[in-house]
Amino acid sequence: MPRCPWATTEPAIAYHDEEWGVPVHDDRMLFEFLILEGAQAGLSWITILKKRENYRKSFDGFRAEKIARYGAREVKRLLSDAGIVRNRLKIAATIENAKPFLLLREETTFDAYLWSFVGGKPIQNRWRNMAEVPARTAESDAMSRDLLRRGFKFVGSTICYALMQAIGMVNDHLVTCPRHVELGGVHRASEEILTKRVREPRRANPSS
Repeated sequence: MPRCPWATTEPAIAYHDEEWGVPVHDDRMLFEFLILEGAQAGLSWITILKKRENYRKSFDGFRAEKIARYGAREVKRLLSDAGIVRNRLKIAATIENAKPFLLLREETTFDAYLWSFVGGKPIQNRWRNMAEVPARTAESDAMSRDLLRRGFKFVGSTICYALMQAIGMVNDHLVTCPRHVELGGVHRASEEILTKRVREPRRANPSS
């Protein structure tokens, strides 16, 4: 069974096979994914993956407590850092996002907050080709609206849906990909059997 067609070269292959779609519940890691998905806007995900380790170093391991205190000196440093996407708006958004993130954690964990948009468990989709995979959903729309209301930046619905895919809130591996079943999806053969049973008319009991 082939993996999803977007994962054809490294580091996308390793990311696909080991991380994409695996449920994440660690607040620091969730914040990292939120920032990286925002950084990807207008770029390819492979570009961000290649810079991921640099991002971790440049942004103090995505520790929001430190990022929230960044000032003009840190912004200047980041704008000259070739290891990240040197976009002033995205850098500013990362710093600003640390503040509502910390405020939100005074109410609840970031984990509990994000996963509440899917009722606390992954949505198991059954896409057969990439054309079927949506760019946004009602759940990502709701997440985006609430994050924006709380003061987060670069959290449009499309970015939020990419975040949901990355952290396992939805299983968007194609049914032809082995990771689909490994992450809780119904095996394609089992699905076909179930569908056949539903479609077949019930036979009369021969003993009646």
